[in-house]
Amino acid sequence: MNALDWGTLVLLSMIWGGSFFFGKVAVKEIPPLTMVLGRVAIGALALLVIARLSGVRVSLDRRIVAQFLFMAIIANIIPFGLIAWSQQHLPSGLSSILNAATPLFTVLVAQAFTRDEKLTAGRLAGVVFGFLGVAVMMGPALLGQLGGHHLPAQLAAIGATISYGFAAVYARRFRAMPPLAVALLQLAASSALLLPVALAVDRPWQIALPSITAWGALLGLGVLSTGIAYILYFRVLARNGATNISLVTFLVPVSAILLGALFLGEALEPREFLGFALIGTGLAAIDGRPGRWVRRA
Repeated sequence: MNALDWGTLVLLSMIWGGSFFFGKVAVKEIPPLTMVLGRVAIGALALLVIARLSGVRVSLDRRIVAQFLFMAIIANIIPFGLIAWSQQHLPSGLSSILNAATPLFTVLVAQAFTRDEKLTAGRLAGVVFGFLGVAVMMGPALLGQLGGHHLPAQLAAIGATISYGFAAVYARRFRAMPPLAVALLQLAASSALLLPVALAVDRPWQIALPSITAWGALLGLGVLSTGIAYILYFRVLARNGATNISLVTFLVPVSAILLGALFLGEALEPREFLGFALIGTGLAAIDGRPGRWVRRA
C-alpha cells in the first residue's frame, strides 16, 4: 500500500474505534437487531444524500441486486447482529481482542478462494504478530476472561470475524464500482433484509423511547462508523485486496488507546508500547517493503 492507503487505513481505524463506544451506549436502550437496523439504515440514508450531491449514479439489474443481498448478509447482518448481542455480555476491550482475529480468518479465506492473495510467510507472520500485539495491549486481566460463563458471547464475536473474512474476499468482485456506490448498495440491501426481522423479533414499538444519548450514539454509529467508514473501507479494498483491508482491526485498539492518551490524559503503560511494537512488526511483515530495504542495505 502507498502512503495514502496507509493513511486511509489509520483514519478508518479511528472511526471504527468509536463504533465500540457508540454500540455499547446504544445497546443499553435499543434491542440488538433494532440497533443494527438503525445503524445500516442511517448509514444508507447518509450515503444516498452524499451520492446525490456528488452526482454518483447507481445502476441496478437482477444479478447485482442478488449479489448485494448476499453481501449484506455476510458483511452486515450476521457480524453486526453477533457483535451487538455479544456486547451485552463482554467488555469493549475483550471485544477488541476477539475482533482482531479478522485478518487471520481473512488470510485463510483468501488462501482458499483467491488466486492473487495466497498465504505467504510474511502474511502469516504479520497476522500472528499483529494479533499478539493486540492481546498484549489489552493485558492479562482481559485475557483471563476468555472462556467461562461468557463463552457463547465470545464465540459470537469470533463468528463475526469469520463472516467479515468471507465478506472482504467476496467484495473483491465490486472493485470496478465506485466505493460510494458499493457502500450504498450494501447498506440499502442490509436495511431491506433487516427491517422485517427486527420488527418481528424486537417489536421496537413496545420498548421505551430511547434517550437523547442513545439516539446520538445510534446516529454516530450510522453516519460515521457505518456510512463514511464503508466508503473508506471499499476504497482500500479495491486498491489493495482483502488481506490488507482486514489489517484495520489491528489498528482500531491502537487508535483508541492513543486517542485516550492524547485527549483524556490517560497514561500509556509499558505493555501498550510492547503491543504497538508487535503490531508494527506485523504490519511491516505483511507490507514487505521494510524487509526488502534491509536486504538491499
